[in-house]
Amino acid sequence: MALTKVLIAVKTYPTISSKYDELVCTAGFKEDGTWIRIYPIPFRKKDYGEQYRKYDWVEIDLVKNTSDFRPESYRPHSHDTEIKITGHLDTTSNWYLRKQYALQKIYTNMTKLIEEAHDQSVCTSLAVFRPKRFIGFETEEVSREWDKKKLDSLEAERLQFNLFKQPENPFEVVKKLPYKFKYVFEDEQGKISKMMIEDWEIGELYWKSLAAHEGDEHKAISAVKNQYFTKFTNKNDLHLFLGTNYVHHYASKNPFMIIGAFYPKLETQMNLF
Repeated sequence: MALTKVLIAVKTYPTISSKYDELVCTAGFKEDGTWIRIYPIPFRKKDYGEQYRKYDWVEIDLVKNTSDFRPESYRPHSHDTEIKITGHLDTTSNWYLRKQYALQKIYTNMTKLIEEAHDQSVCTSLAVFRPKRFIGFETEEVSREWDKKKLDSLEAERLQFNLFKQPENPFEVVKKLPYKFKYVFEDEQGKISKMMIEDWEIGELYWKSLAAHEGDEHKAISAVKNQYFTKFTNKNDLHLFLGTNYVHHYASKNPFMIIGAFYPKLETQMNLF
């Protein structure tokens, strides 16, 4: 069995898929620094020892996802394929080791990146992007509950395959985020883009902030904005991990969304010497 070694860089917030299961889209870098997408993974159903963190090295038996035309897309060989965590890259020396993989190829021109995505001979669907300027951070209220039909079908599937269920510890679908968060930024050519942030980290930050502020959503949103906009754009060298939406990859004028953030501290002259 040939295993693929992947440095995990992206975990999107869990969603309920059209096949009525809770899934996470994972992406990262292979040993040569090229991108790879791994989907689907029932992440929260995996054993604790297989639940990888960002910047863990993992080894996994992967095959090309033939239902996905994007060249970076792979899937586990089977639903119960083992994920073996073999190491972790820490933040020593201002993310030095992480930078060796994440910053090998950086885009600064959105028009060029979108053209690469729409070009079938290239079909770029994952990229590292560094905006010239961050303009704003927006919040949009959305539905607070998952689609009822999908939840009902998921529950029916559980009842049908009861032998995999542990009655004393039943699996509960992750809470749906009631807000979408978006960056507004400018690229090197002056093009303005507004993109949703689908990273799991921003969802976790919202729920932790909501608990810390005793359910006050306005304060929780303010805490998220303070971290992602005020802090990250002023004190950190913020790069964005972008990925395309499978359904809209060719149809949309801009098929990309933000699937992760890379935010080492800004380097100063004192740091450099």
